[in-house]
Amino acid sequence: MSKLIIRNGCVMDPASGLDAVRDVAIEDGRIAAIGQNIDAAGAVEIDATGLIVAPGFIDMHVHLREPGFEHAETIESGSRAAAAGGFTSICCMPNTSPVNDNATVTSYIIERAERHAVVNVFPIGAITKGSAGEQLAAIGLMKDAGIVAISDDGRPVMNARVMRRAMETARSFGLPVIDHCEDLHLSAGGDMNEGVPSVRLGLRGIPAASEDVMVARDILLAELTGARFHVAHISSRHSAEMVAFAKARGLAVTSEATPHHFALHDSEMPPYDSNYKMKPPLRSACDVAAITAGIVSGAIDAIATDHAPHAGSEKMQEFEQCPFGILGLETALGITLERLVHPGKITLMRMVELFTTGPDRVLNLNRGRLAIGSPADVTLFDTERPWTYDVNRSFSKSRNSPFDSHTFRGGPVAAIVNGKVAWSADHVALGVPAAWR
Repeated sequence: MSKLIIRNGCVMDPASGLDAVRDVAIEDGRIAAIGQNIDAAGAVEIDATGLIVAPGFIDMHVHLREPGFEHAETIESGSRAAAAGGFTSICCMPNTSPVNDNATVTSYIIERAERHAVVNVFPIGAITKGSAGEQLAAIGLMKDAGIVAISDDGRPVMNARVMRRAMETARSFGLPVIDHCEDLHLSAGGDMNEGVPSVRLGLRGIPAASEDVMVARDILLAELTGARFHVAHISSRHSAEMVAFAKARGLAVTSEATPHHFALHDSEMPPYDSNYKMKPPLRSACDVAAITAGIVSGAIDAIATDHAPHAGSEKMQEFEQCPFGILGLETALGITLERLVHPGKITLMRMVELFTTGPDRVLNLNRGRLAIGSPADVTLFDTERPWTYDVNRSFSKSRNSPFDSHTFRGGPVAAIVNGKVAWSADHVALGVPAAWR
């Protein structure tokens, strides 16, 4: 069995601009042909009538927790959650134990992914040793081992001199620098966005300025060094404006937004519900509008989930004590359709771009497009199919989601990774024989 054909779907490929009903043929794990009435001799067929056939979705910001925190997530469980969300490639952050700050840990993650993951896994290496913000990690050796970017996500580099050196080093190795932009002095002790809701709840606030000042610093350092700088999980209106300004000046500055930051704001938080605690925190309605505007205008390049699983024993504590972070992989597409596409704020093509060519341009993964000879990573989704997210049936090992029991209009139907069906909505690989799974 050497050929798989996806029939009669609306093929939507931002890289080529194709938006039409076509067949897609896959052979030996690669795209073999895109056209009409492709010869089906000896092929297994998938009927995609009424579905969107898109390049495999990429999530450039995921926490897989392995090694070190396997009680919350593993490479295997996180990859299965990714496939169930329509993602075929994910990039894992380095805040593991030990931290991914050397080639040994990078190689371990890649080897585990090759053995256990059902999607492509690309490691992101730490900026500094132990993500302590003091000495640069072994960036060159990690690049040779397979990292696609550097970041101290969750523990931002506070020392501007160290960040300058990191950008200069990353530029020499052709790697982007991804920063969780947060001034830890301004945000210290905070649990949610600083504003009227935090005052009403009696919780210490995290001001939007704690993000803004670090975005400004890093943009200036990117201009100084010529490095590629990427703002992780952008959440404030001033940060979005600064990124747009940097782009207008021709700087190599990019950014990503998470679904929860354009779907929810702080005044919607149920009081003291730990499933709504994340970093950056849910901002004001004005910030949500600005992030949406950045997505519409192109100032924001990608949608990423910041999938951050935590075990129930950790997350189900009082609000001030529980860790930051929520699940995101399985709900990202449904939220984006609901909040951006169905209201007419962006087109379907723009949405697909945000999940495919957008992150690929940042990371140079050679994924996110349907081109002859390219890896056969394909996402099939339905824009109308109603479904309800049940967190207790999640493929993740954790359950910390604010979207539990939410009914979505539209969502993923199947994820095909390197020519094999990694997941399908009915859990019965669309009638495809086991050899293709």
